Amino acid sequence: MTSAAAPRPAPGMSVLARVARERREAHEPPEARGLRRDEVRMLVATGGPGPASLDLAQARDLPDHLRAGDVLVVNTSATLPAALPASRADGTQLRLHLSTPAADAAGRWVVELRHGDARFTGGRAGESLALPGGARATLLAPYLAGARLWLAEIDTGKLAPADHLARYGAPIRYGHTTGEWPLSDYQTAFALHPGSAEMPSAGRPFTSELVTALVARGIVVAPLLLHAGVSSQEAGELPYPERFAVPTATARLVNAARAGGGRVIAVGTTVVRALETVALPFGHVEADAGWTRHVVTPQCGVRVVDGLLTGWHEPATSHLLMLEAVGGRALVEDSYAAALEHRLRWHEFGDVHLILRRA
Repeated sequence: MTSAAAPRPAPGMSVLARVARERREAHEPPEARGLRRDEVRMLVATGGPGPASLDLAQARDLPDHLRAGDVLVVNTSATLPAALPASRADGTQLRLHLSTPAADAAGRWVVELRHGDARFTGGRAGESLALPGGARATLLAPYLAGARLWLAEIDTGKLAPADHLARYGAPIRYGHTTGEWPLSDYQTAFALHPGSAEMPSAGRPFTSELVTALVARGIVVAPLLLHAGVSSQEAGELPYPERFAVPTATARLVNAARAGGGRVIAVGTTVVRALETVALPFGHVEADAGWTRHVVTPQCGVRVVDGLLTGWHEPATSHLLMLEAVGGRALVEDSYAAALEHRLRWHEFGDVHLILRRA
């Protein structure tokens, strides 16, 4: 473990501006770079009363930064092969990303259209797109009055949607990746329930050995479910509704940890969103399931989560507001400055960031 002191950015240049310009992207899974999943680097940022500290470690060192009685909450959502080739009537070739089923109608999905590595904004209401195997997608209306997402009717014929995706779909990938990697590279060790358009990637560094080491230290691993949609948000765009389930057993474990002085550490922003959705004003958690519209910001704060293991996020996304809600703006800025100085890697195959709050 090494100290990772982060110099403040030069006057006139914000940390986020530096991120947009200087970030180092992970172009392939760490295994392709000769690393185990749990050998990716991990910046540990601890804030709260007293001076903040930044330490550089590896994901496999996570047990050293937690303590007996802590509860580590993980997401058991599995990644779908949610990208399909799509053809317009004029022959234009697109990619259709299935994000999440519509809450109120079978066969309808929230979708995103891509052309190459860019968003495609030329779709029209009523337009029908040809999908593999004779399936079709009909664009119905822009979703939530935005320009990026559509509500679409998906007709997969005799195949169930899951079977159609299994036969013709591929994992969603973006321009920062090189090559095509199998769906297994987009699954975490906790993946049990298919439903995420994109991998809940904070869980990717976990291995059976790391989970065993955590349990051996008296750290409880508790599951919940949140099916993540597509993440290619526009600047200022807030997260849209997503499906979640917090089981009774997990709610009890979280409440017991808080009552006994333990901490609640979320593995991923999806876990924070689910837990804070079911949190009462004084931090008690109640089991629930359904659709969440809750957005975690510094203004609303967090009521349950004491720490967060997450990846490195793009400057324009709303995820950074969640990180600020957990650790505070100064700590997040220092962390991102340190990530740039130490050339940590961004995106789903990259390094991770552990934010902890002192009691």
